[in-house]
Amino acid sequence: MKKKEATNGSKSSTFEFNKRRAEGFDKIDKTKKNLERKSRKLNPNTIAYAQILGTGMDTQDTSSSVLLFFDKQRFIFNAGEGLQRFCTEHKIKLSKIDHIFLSRVCSETAGGLPGLLLTLAGIGEEGLSVNVWGPSDLKLLVDAMTFIPRAAMVHTRSFGPSVSPDPIVLVNDEVVKISAITLEPSRSQEEESCSKPSEISVVYVCELPEILGKFDIQKAKNVFGVRPGPKYSKLQFGESVKSDEKDITVYPSDVMGPSIPGPVVLIVDCPTELHAAELLSVKSLESFYSCSGGDQADGRKVVHCIIHLSPSSVTSSTTYLSWMKNFHSAQHILAGHQRTNMEFPILKASSRIAARLNYLCPQFFPAPGFWPPSNSIPLDEFSNLGKSISAENLLKFTLRPHATLGIDRSCIPPQVTSSQVVDELLSEIPEIQETTEEIKQLWNIQDNKTESNTVLPSCLENIRRDDMEVVLLGTGSSQPSKYRNVTAIYIDLFSKGSLLLDCGEGTLGQLKRRYGLDGADEAVRKLRCVWISHIHADHHAGLATILARRCKLLEGVAHEPAVVVGPRSLKRFLDAYQRLEDLDMEFLDCRSTTTTSWASLESSESSNAEEGSLFSKGSPMQSVFKTDNASVVPSLKNLKKVLGEIGLEDLISFPVVHCPQAFGVVVKAAERLNSVGERIPGWKMVYSGDTRPCPETVEASRDATILIHEATFEDALIEDALAKNHSTTKEAIDVGSSAGVYRIVLTHFSQRYPKIPVIDETHMHNTCIAFDLMSINMADLQVLPRVLPYFKTLFRDEMVEEEDADDVAMESL
Repeated sequence: MKKKEATNGSKSSTFEFNKRRAEGFDKIDKTKKNLERKSRKLNPNTIAYAQILGTGMDTQDTSSSVLLFFDKQRFIFNAGEGLQRFCTEHKIKLSKIDHIFLSRVCSETAGGLPGLLLTLAGIGEEGLSVNVWGPSDLKLLVDAMTFIPRAAMVHTRSFGPSVSPDPIVLVNDEVVKISAITLEPSRSQEEESCSKPSEISVVYVCELPEILGKFDIQKAKNVFGVRPGPKYSKLQFGESVKSDEKDITVYPSDVMGPSIPGPVVLIVDCPTELHAAELLSVKSLESFYSCSGGDQADGRKVVHCIIHLSPSSVTSSTTYLSWMKNFHSAQHILAGHQRTNMEFPILKASSRIAARLNYLCPQFFPAPGFWPPSNSIPLDEFSNLGKSISAENLLKFTLRPHATLGIDRSCIPPQVTSSQVVDELLSEIPEIQETTEEIKQLWNIQDNKTESNTVLPSCLENIRRDDMEVVLLGTGSSQPSKYRNVTAIYIDLFSKGSLLLDCGEGTLGQLKRRYGLDGADEAVRKLRCVWISHIHADHHAGLATILARRCKLLEGVAHEPAVVVGPRSLKRFLDAYQRLEDLDMEFLDCRSTTTTSWASLESSESSNAEEGSLFSKGSPMQSVFKTDNASVVPSLKNLKKVLGEIGLEDLISFPVVHCPQAFGVVVKAAERLNSVGERIPGWKMVYSGDTRPCPETVEASRDATILIHEATFEDALIEDALAKNHSTTKEAIDVGSSAGVYRIVLTHFSQRYPKIPVIDETHMHNTCIAFDLMSINMADLQVLPRVLPYFKTLFRDEMVEEEDADDVAMESL
């Protein structure tokens, strides 16, 4: 550990941090090796099944994923956001994944890829190598993921339309043959013939080898005169032999029972009806069509299962239904997005916590957005297509052993309701009912203006409930867990617009759990700015999905691009995504939004300086932005305009101590008039990002209305905090206290604290701890610290959990 003197005005303070980490030299960095998957002996007769990993039906924030399971091999089809969290909750091991196949290359299908690759990179000493397949250039996207250690472990395998009518064979080993058939949207000659990379979709064909018939020893010996020995093995492996007792050739068919054809599974992604029209014309699929009489002839193969990833709007179309009729003997599993009336999403652990918190304190934990009434496609529309069912999470289709071929529902978790959770809570902690009544009284006290702890800041005088609300979408660190998603903070300015501070994987899903499907879309529509603290994936991996969704929602509507403020290295990642799909954003480096940068802009505007000369001659910032002056000025002016439109006066980034280009941010509201027409200051909110306690954060937080500060570790784990440049609970509180902050909210807890962190209430008179989906209205800040003791009652039986190997590997982020 190193010590550094930091000067803050006339005062000097000493703080400790990990200098190597702050400079970007983590212990996890090693010489990159071109890792290859270790060979494993494969058994074609192993247990095998296809399983649905998240249907996308409960929150519609991601694409459906499919696991093709063999004892010593695993294949994943699509890696949308939330996949890793889903697998963590349902104990689906990722360590034997050899291949990841994308049905399209876009944020919807690949949004969970960064987190998944990070997990695989952290397994074992060297990490695990994996092949990633997709129908367009993946290398650019994966290479842009500079935040993934040992990126050489990822082998990108891109493929495109083939000149041959036959499927493109991707994998062909002892247990399975996987081929790809690409689809491009069907267009008229007048329309553009060239598709965008994200528009190319895939039909994956998975064929298991046939099961050889039983070898008839008595027949080989007594009828054909083949004596026991090596010839028996040759016959079983398909070779003909000479009889030992007769002058004849013995063929395998003479002594083997009939073979059983291997199961065939199709995984189909038709995102639009234009793709469906193309699907009808694909000649290479005709060998899989069922014959009208039910028997397969002319070498046609029997398709046992088709998993439809296509959305319900496509699968219900006349064109798609016509194509499905070609497989009337197959089991159809409809796994595309449908609106369903599901109160409890598949992430039941976090939903259970949310229901308990809502019962305890609905003011800070509003009821999650319930889905609208079901308008899913009735299955009777598919009754003429044979066996058709809607996918369910963890539904299996067994492929081996052959005796159990077909649907297996044994792993589907039971449905849960919020009333069941509350009943369990009342049975477990009977006094919680009285506790909720006590919490209600806190708001009565507030309404009577009996603030006792501190003086109410003038900026909160007559504050309206539609002024600002902080929604903590994710409050965990490093990677998603059962109970806490990774970092994201939604700043709701109501009718004026909204901002996001950090945007970890699964942020869109969290918005949908908080606001419901339609409410989340509205929240994304009015998003004007996203600010990212640093390049670690747990703070930005959900950004592309949010931006792509916003772009789609505003298509055809007059609007301005979202302003993305982040570390310079983030732009490369977003630019790579923009090669695949439009993100409709304008990027601005965090360093362009520091106090110095804003002051230089004001100075240049007041002196009518030339466009592009952002920093005055001799300014310490001038050399930093020497090459970017022309682009910084208009972008900074545009950000200033956006801030003004949503009622904000400042958005100021400041450097913090965590890793290279790590920042915190100050967001300040514009002045307003109180009830008697007097001008009063606007509220001031500070977010630390990931950091050690540092003078920059203290200075930025002076007299802040609310400070949201990371508190990754409990006080006893100071050495861990030092090693990883994070803060302990007490250190975070001390930062806020020394800066005179009115309210402190602690977040970014290590996943070793599954539900509630270890806290010492001695120093927490103006502090509260955050939970996922916690919504803090500025009008309720007076009450905020008083709720903390009640959280301890709710979680009184919870213990700190030991992290598993993956958590330990990831916590360095």
